[in-house]
Amino acid sequence: MAHPSSVPTHQRSVPKRYGALVDLDGLDPSRIPRHVAVVMDGNGRWAIKQGLPRTEGHRAGEEALFAAAKGALELGIPYFTVYAFSTENWRRSADEVRFLLNVIADQLLTRRRDDLHQLGVRIRFIGRRDWRLPRWVLRRMDEAARLTEHNRAMTLTVAFNYGGRAEIVDAVKALVAEGTPASKIDERAIHRHLYDPALPDPDLVIRTSGEFRISNFLIWELAYSELVFTDVLWPDFRQEHLVEAVREFQRRDRRFGAERGRRDDGIPT
Repeated sequence: MAHPSSVPTHQRSVPKRYGALVDLDGLDPSRIPRHVAVVMDGNGRWAIKQGLPRTEGHRAGEEALFAAAKGALELGIPYFTVYAFSTENWRRSADEVRFLLNVIADQLLTRRRDDLHQLGVRIRFIGRRDWRLPRWVLRRMDEAARLTEHNRAMTLTVAFNYGGRAEIVDAVKALVAEGTPASKIDERAIHRHLYDPALPDPDLVIRTSGEFRISNFLIWELAYSELVFTDVLWPDFRQEHLVEAVREFQRRDRRFGAERGRRDDGIPT
């Protein structure tokens, strides 16, 4: 089976499996983003609005993640990345952190792992493995990665125990540990030492819940990403919201520092 990224964009078509409630009209199949990343925000506020404990928002957020991943797969998006747990999330209450770890490990990495595997989705992780994560969570992560490593329908990357600044710091530390002289440290050298150098930079970054900030997510990689912000709280996010974000992406003129209508091919991709 050919990897989606190996299929020329002009040969792709937008699938029609969504159903009548999702309007795909107006989407250009030749301009489906190669990599979409999402800041999944608003679980706690969603739960409060429903009169539920904050933890129930995280549970509902896992359902939204699976729906969005399926939507990305059906749109033919080769890479889909989600911000599941940040290095800053350890500052939350111990009970909430414990619940978050359980939701990610028990729901996403166990129950959903098998569903995603059947859909041909490869699961990968970026973030700090050697800082604070319990061993049982690491085992679940490794099991999911091994089970799905040969899948090629789509790559779902879970940013887990992740921070954008931490990723840059860790890359520079790795270069220093290798004895790399300062004169040899450039953008390409740092890129080679990111958590997943094979992961292409995101074309589109979506943030839910009406917040207008990046929150330390992929700050190296999103230098030329298009940003779309939506008021939808993450547990309510579904395929139609993903489609609308892609439609907004396609309305924009991506110049990468070049003049309007002309891309500067010297920008690394």
